[in-house]
Amino acid sequence: MAEFRYVEPFPIAKEETPWRRVAADLVSVRQFDGQEILKVAPEALTLVAREAFRDVSFLYRPGHLAQLAAILDDPEASENDRGVALALLRNAEVASGFVLPMCQDTGTATIIGKKGQRIWTGGRDEEHLSRGVFETYAKENLRYSQTVPLTMYDEANSGRTCPRRSTSTRRTGWSTTS
Repeated sequence: MAEFRYVEPFPIAKEETPWRRVAADLVSVRQFDGQEILKVAPEALTLVAREAFRDVSFLYRPGHLAQLAAILDDPEASENDRGVALALLRNAEVASGFVLPMCQDTGTATIIGKKGQRIWTGGRDEEHLSRGVFETYAKENLRYSQTVPLTMYDEANSGRTCPRRSTSTRRTGWSTTS
């Protein structure tokens, strides 16, 4: 019989992306039962979600921009390759002004997170994260593009970006139930 051996399901590789701190005043370390607990204010979840969705809509990662720029100097790149890379770099420049996003089809908001046992948030994390998404779409120049089926052949824009688990027939408006 084989012996049990645990392997992390999603190992995290070393990350080279530069990060910025956005919620330092909303996070603290506390002691509970002799162990350190990270206490995260619910507003921090809203702020982090809002900033993340804003950044992902308007900014490319520096590594991606460097790869695009390298195409311009690549002797094996075709004129078409260079033209596409240049168009993407120009788009990135415009989008970085936080007026027009990289793409008008800003899609379905999806949040995947992992929270350890010693992190306290006060509960209802999904509501606070959804509020951050809502605030981003309400304040920024982003288009709601979550579509819902009406019939076998027809669909409509739901007017929101968060999918819902509800079976409600409501077709428009915002919902934080996801």
